[in-house]
Amino acid sequence: MADVIEVGAARGDAPPPAAGAARRGAKSANRVGRATPYLFLTPYLVLFTVFGLLPIVLGLYLSVHQWDFQLPNRPFVGLDNYKELFSSDSAVFGDWWQSVRATAIFTVISVPLLMVVPLGLALLLNRSFPGRTFFRAVYFAPYVLGVAVIGLLWRFLLDANLGLVNRVLGVVGLPADTPWVTDVPWAWVSLVGVTVWWTSGFNAVIYLAGLQDISPELYEAARVDGATAWERFRHVTLPGLRPVLLFVMTTTVLASANVFGQSFLITQGAPGTETRTVVWYIVEQGLRNNDAGRAAAMTIVFALMLAVVSLANFRLFRYRED
Repeated sequence: MADVIEVGAARGDAPPPAAGAARRGAKSANRVGRATPYLFLTPYLVLFTVFGLLPIVLGLYLSVHQWDFQLPNRPFVGLDNYKELFSSDSAVFGDWWQSVRATAIFTVISVPLLMVVPLGLALLLNRSFPGRTFFRAVYFAPYVLGVAVIGLLWRFLLDANLGLVNRVLGVVGLPADTPWVTDVPWAWVSLVGVTVWWTSGFNAVIYLAGLQDISPELYEAARVDGATAWERFRHVTLPGLRPVLLFVMTTTVLASANVFGQSFLITQGAPGTETRTVVWYIVEQGLRNNDAGRAAAMTIVFALMLAVVSLANFRLFRYRED
């Protein structure tokens, strides 16, 4: 019997116990290795599903119903909530497109400033000078404040009668009764000015990171070739910042289009509903008027509008790169 066992082992009919354990260990290690990336992704996927995917599905469901939180029945209405946004005889047509117009005005004015002003700050703060770190912190500091703090602070400062801004203007001989928050175009000046002051620091930090990734040798070669400061900026800085510009442009457009707190707290929609933005109108419809169906439809339509703008932005930058 011993001879049979030895012959079988010699022929390789059954692997030695140590070799079999090694193979099983290797297979187990391979399975663990393949599962590791998914384990790291699991927290993000859970958060995305709960706070991203499920709200989208729920919004689509609400948008095809007449959904009033105070009523027991919520009938299915199909695409009626969407049709009302484009029908001139509906109850929400005028207010909806007025809010779209207000959002477009704010976005068109604020985005160029939020692209150019932070870039200028980043170019200055990228130089070597005493106190550079201090000034970097100073310019970024407003961004850490919440929109409620910013809104209430500037609502008080810009008050036509008691505000510090008009008092300072009066001291230096300028008109001291400017209606910063109650009349146009001053209401737009206030909203855009406060937003630029508040958020420029964030974009400046992004630009600074991009500037530090541009090789100094490129600037040195341009100087040797006799390039002026403007030519170095145009042919070295801007091409080196193209990916950063795309990121800043996209995030700034989306943030400006979703403006809510500034107009709600500073101008309070004044004059009339001139500065009432889309997000504010959606919140008003969904929470104040208990019309979640229409609010969800507005949200879907507005999201599609922003998607088109973002795709156009990517197409523009891709075209320039090609």
